[in-house]
Amino acid sequence: MARFILSLDQGTSSSRAILVDHVGRVVATAQHEFTQHFPQPGWVEHDAEEIWATQSKAMHEAIALAGALPGDIAAVGITNQRETTLVWDRLTGVPISRAIVWQDRRTAPECAALIAAGCEPEVSRRTGLRLDPYFSGTKLAWLLDHTPEARTRAERGELAFGTVDSWLAWKLTGGAAHITDASNASRTLLMTLETGEWDQYLLDLLRVPGACLPRIVAPSIAPPATVKILGRDVPLAAMAGDQQAALFGQACFRAGMAKNTYGTGCFMLMHTGTQPIQSKNRLLSTVAWDLAIERDGRARYFALEGSVFVAGAVVQWLRDGLGVIKHAAEVESLAQSVPDTGDTYLVPAFSGLGSPHWDANARGTIVGLTRGSTAAHLARAALEAIAFQCTEVLMAMQRDATVPVVELRVDGGACANNLLMQMQADLLGVPVLRPTVIESTALGAAFLAGLGVKFWQSLDELQQHWQLDRRFEPQISREQATDKMQRWSQAVQRSLSWSAG
Repeated sequence: MARFILSLDQGTSSSRAILVDHVGRVVATAQHEFTQHFPQPGWVEHDAEEIWATQSKAMHEAIALAGALPGDIAAVGITNQRETTLVWDRLTGVPISRAIVWQDRRTAPECAALIAAGCEPEVSRRTGLRLDPYFSGTKLAWLLDHTPEARTRAERGELAFGTVDSWLAWKLTGGAAHITDASNASRTLLMTLETGEWDQYLLDLLRVPGACLPRIVAPSIAPPATVKILGRDVPLAAMAGDQQAALFGQACFRAGMAKNTYGTGCFMLMHTGTQPIQSKNRLLSTVAWDLAIERDGRARYFALEGSVFVAGAVVQWLRDGLGVIKHAAEVESLAQSVPDTGDTYLVPAFSGLGSPHWDANARGTIVGLTRGSTAAHLARAALEAIAFQCTEVLMAMQRDATVPVVELRVDGGACANNLLMQMQADLLGVPVLRPTVIESTALGAAFLAGLGVKFWQSLDELQQHWQLDRRFEPQISREQATDKMQRWSQAVQRSLSWSAG
């Protein structure tokens, strides 16, 4: 009997692979960083071939570390940075340009023009999203317009568009599979949320040729493809966007359960059941997953999402941009060396602001500096900024949802920072729960793939594999938390619309 599920977790700054056994234990992991390209202010790009090279290397290293033999791997699951946009030649498999990353803001003028034309209400109704450069649709149109002959070639069906899941599936299958799943497709501005299909109105609005699009596979746990692992055919049994995979990996299987992932950005998702919620508070509605399990039946599930564009990236900026720390892990001790920020606030709007502000022209701001301000105050302000942004999202989520959030499950690398997690619980006013496995994104893809091949039989079985590491209880009054949030809001106001003049 096969012993492992292989999960490929392709993120914004690194490619990771893990192997998971029958009890949900991570038995091997490998990870490789890749280059971030910033050709112009507000532009962020990745080399698609480097993404594949690092993912392939991590995959083979993890398999070797686990001592896996032919037949040991039951299935492969893919999870990925979502809105990052790639286009490649169907015949050669060669990308026509670098990938445009989800953080990239180059299409802000196009989004602003569509909003000014009154298009956003209908787009939001169909997609659950907002007209923002964050999403893939306008990125794809930009690539087709700015790469010689690309639009004509796309219309002839010679080019393939994909988010990173589609690119990995294409490479893993030697070009046999040009597919995506509904969780990723729901982030493109091109898919109707309720039907799970590409929408001709949206394709026409954003000027995207349907001939270049991947096939949307449903359910999420049964893409019809196989890959060669150790010389054997292994089912590619799951594909899911990284944040939806993390929600699944956190065992948030019931409506009202919520998780927050602390990575390059922060992404808070709340399970909302089998019906999408049209947010009144500038959040997103998205497909969570599409399941077909004998015991639980077939259904498409949805989530409310709030997206914070810069979270762990602000710590990277302290390290790489300012040289305040040498290693990211040093930020906690530096921040703890002072009791507070000295009324200093750092708004890390390096790529604009996401939920609930949606201001592509916001830019990073530091307010409240005095001659007494030190690197420690700035480090503490950076951590507080992450917690403040996530609190704004949960407050909006609570206003939208019919079921109150009574706890927040957390994952991602930065949730290992105890000071940050305590700040988060204090501001939210609900317990913050950190599991023993904080890489829930990769775990979620493994869980989905395992369900697809009956490595695990049910959601109840997976729920038993979720284990608590530490619970952070709020330690300040709600009045104190409210005062802090009001002061933060004043700082945010100073960052808005900056690049627009």
